[in-house]
Amino acid sequence: MSKLVIVESPAKAKTIKKYLGSGYEVMASMGHVRDLPRSSFGVNVNNSYKPQYLNISGKEKLIKELKEAAGKSEQIYLATDPDREGEAISWHLAYLLGIPEGAPNRVTFGEITKKGVQQGMSHPRCIDENLVNSQQARRILDRIVGYKLSPFLWRKVRRGLSAGRVQSVAARLIVDREREIEAFQPEEYWTVDAVLRPQGQQKTFTARLKGKKGHEGEFTIENKEQCDRILAELEEAEFLIKNLKRGTRKRSPEPPFITSTLQQEASRKLGFTARRTMRAAQDLYEGVELEGLGSTGLITYMRTDSLRVSDEAVAAARAYIIEHYGEQYDCKTQRAYKRKGASNVQDAHEAIRPTDISLAPEAVKASLTADQYKIYKLIWERFLASRMADQLLNTVSVTIEAADYIFRASGHTVAFDGFTGIYEVSTDEKPEEQTALPPLESDTQLRKKEIKSAQKFTQPPPRFTEASLIKFLEENGIGRPSTYAPIISTIIDRGYVEREQKALKPTALGDVVTDVLIAQFPNIVDEKFSAGMEKSLDKIEEGKADWVKTLDKFYKDFAKTLKHAEESMDGQRVKVPEEETDVVCELCGRKMVIKTGRYGKFLACPGFPECRNTKKIVVETPGLCPKCEGKIVQRRSQKGRIFYACEKGRECGFMSWDEPGAEKCPKCGGSLFIKKGKNPRLYCAKEGCGFVKEMEK
Repeated sequence: MSKLVIVESPAKAKTIKKYLGSGYEVMASMGHVRDLPRSSFGVNVNNSYKPQYLNISGKEKLIKELKEAAGKSEQIYLATDPDREGEAISWHLAYLLGIPEGAPNRVTFGEITKKGVQQGMSHPRCIDENLVNSQQARRILDRIVGYKLSPFLWRKVRRGLSAGRVQSVAARLIVDREREIEAFQPEEYWTVDAVLRPQGQQKTFTARLKGKKGHEGEFTIENKEQCDRILAELEEAEFLIKNLKRGTRKRSPEPPFITSTLQQEASRKLGFTARRTMRAAQDLYEGVELEGLGSTGLITYMRTDSLRVSDEAVAAARAYIIEHYGEQYDCKTQRAYKRKGASNVQDAHEAIRPTDISLAPEAVKASLTADQYKIYKLIWERFLASRMADQLLNTVSVTIEAADYIFRASGHTVAFDGFTGIYEVSTDEKPEEQTALPPLESDTQLRKKEIKSAQKFTQPPPRFTEASLIKFLEENGIGRPSTYAPIISTIIDRGYVEREQKALKPTALGDVVTDVLIAQFPNIVDEKFSAGMEKSLDKIEEGKADWVKTLDKFYKDFAKTLKHAEESMDGQRVKVPEEETDVVCELCGRKMVIKTGRYGKFLACPGFPECRNTKKIVVETPGLCPKCEGKIVQRRSQKGRIFYACEKGRECGFMSWDEPGAEKCPKCGGSLFIKKGKNPRLYCAKEGCGFVKEMEK
């Protein structure tokens, strides 16, 4: 008789089987095997919130096979993912297979490597009831909100809508930000820059006007008249260096990734959605076929809040750095990272890191898909950089006086690149540009080359991107990092939010649904209430709170609110405003409106049902087809990715992922296309032309 190990996925089963050998059979449950029913509420709120779990439809054959294999096995190990969902899957499997409570059948793997599998198998434990209860509480809470609130929205707004404990908060954040942007009143201000050079030198530098002598505090040039007066005073002024400070500054690397920071960085650097990032990371954790090595898990578990790294992994990274980069790049100390402002860190797992640092991205690239390679490279470089020496900068800051005004400039040179030789973190904010200043000395005069002024306006807060939304949710304790990917996908799929390039923008439907929820269910869309609920759920996981009492406290208030909402909106239905276009319906002459259906947006006649005319939305670009000079239109692939094609379709056949611009090729007159990435450029797509022009980053 063999021993049976049950995991979630076939890829994970294949990798683990390689390490366990012939005495074990490894099978996959293909995710959850039992869940709440799809067609009914499935929770008895009058009997301790007892859930009605059913075998998932379509898994009858798989469950039968698992039972048969379990009956023939001398020992069963439940090796689902090492998190809340994984614990619940193991709990359901134990019920189906008749494994008694308290049996030490549960094993977990922080990494799917020989060592990780051996460690996990040598420490079997009982199923953690606190983890299971935490998962049940979350599942039932989400069922209560979704099942009770969604039909309310169907009746009061539109059929097919949904609401959720965290998704509704996320949608509200995006709606509130858009309204903040719309209400923003820009304020005029001016900047004054002096382009200067030291006597006897050719190199210039720029210093900005920062204040006036004898005036402390903020200095703002509010209008052109004030700016012109300052320029007049500076016309004959001498520029004198009054204060010069030289120093050194260290820049330390960012810590290895956790779930949320991986999603943020992949969004900023790669343009990946959170779902796309997690799909690739899951593959890398479960194992991929590597040439000469077989199925291999390349990263540690990717759902983690912890910055902790094992001593063994640190030692391996240091050895790799010394061998490939030199001792000067080793940080030489055990760098300890701490989470900023996080009160609910789950420390069961290490940070996300490569399982074997010697497997460099280029060495395994041929065995990975494009997405797997990009995510692995990101994780590998970030982890290695986190163990490398600081970057060292020589800094110079200078204060310059002219007439009654004070100008400042600063610059730096890199004394030692340190970790930046391999990795630079990206941010949502545009970094301030700093360059090296020419050699300067205190109490010396500078020659003025020119004075430049510029009118500017204060800017509204930016729209959320996936990266900045995830950062906000995490920092405010809303939801869990493992849920951010499905949350964002849901609010987009439901039509509450849409992407405009990387930005997230609410739709008219999102505005209406959010307003209804704010008016009738303020707690559901309140970020502080959501964060408090998350803390209560975390307490269940820690064994510090009873899951039934936690649900009861929420449900009693929710039921009262729902009853009041039904009464206050009795007979009412909120209309979603339609966006009118300039496209005229050729059948009845009305101006067509934009509607959203199952496959996205389309044009429809507002005269429905008398006039049922509909048509696709055609987004024209300024470019012309390099093959036939027809118009190029924007299209969307089956997976939702935007591409560009000739309006003649298959008759011409031209298509490109790169966006055509308005600029024309100086060689042949064709439209130039925009190639984005680390080194953006314009290029001509006409056969035989070959023109390329670099763009500013």
